[in-house]
Amino acid sequence: MKVQLKPALTMFLALTVLTGVAYPLAVTGLAQMLFPYEANGSMIVRNGKTIGSVLIGQPFDAPRYFWGRPSATASFPYNAAASSGSNLGPTNPALADAFKMRVAALRAADPVGNAAIPVDLVTTSGSGLDPHISPAAAAYQAKRVARARGLDMAKVQRLVEEHTEGRQFGLLGERRVNVLLLNLALDEMRK
Repeated sequence: MKVQLKPALTMFLALTVLTGVAYPLAVTGLAQMLFPYEANGSMIVRNGKTIGSVLIGQPFDAPRYFWGRPSATASFPYNAAASSGSNLGPTNPALADAFKMRVAALRAADPVGNAAIPVDLVTTSGSGLDPHISPAAAAYQAKRVARARGLDMAKVQRLVEEHTEGRQFGLLGERRVNVLLLNLALDEMRK
């Protein structure tokens, strides 16, 4: 038994050091060297204060801001420590009630608008942390935001177009708008 135990423990320790210490340190070091912004969470800093991450949605409910996709995370919206979907099935009455509530909130925020509401403004994502909305969802909200801020509609539309991201590598995913970046640009416009 001692003959087998020594090589087994040696391999265990060697692999522990290799995969549990050396590899993570090497990957972390390379990430910090090559991609420091991404490796540190893609944080947005303004005036020395961290505002948020490009990768995690934030709740906006004032009419002067674009609203993101609803979040179903536990405790509070966009809780990065509790990423999850609602797990409500299509026949669950709670899901239909949530849709109705979200549609009512959107209609109340813009009683003049009568366009069809894009689906991503009333449905949650699988993670509950989605920072993006579709260009259609941004276009739907543009009138409300322009009116609330006293801005020309064409300026708001142009800002949406400037913040519309294309497909990754030109073919993966859909075109999208990062809500936090768009709202920050709106705030900068006022200055």
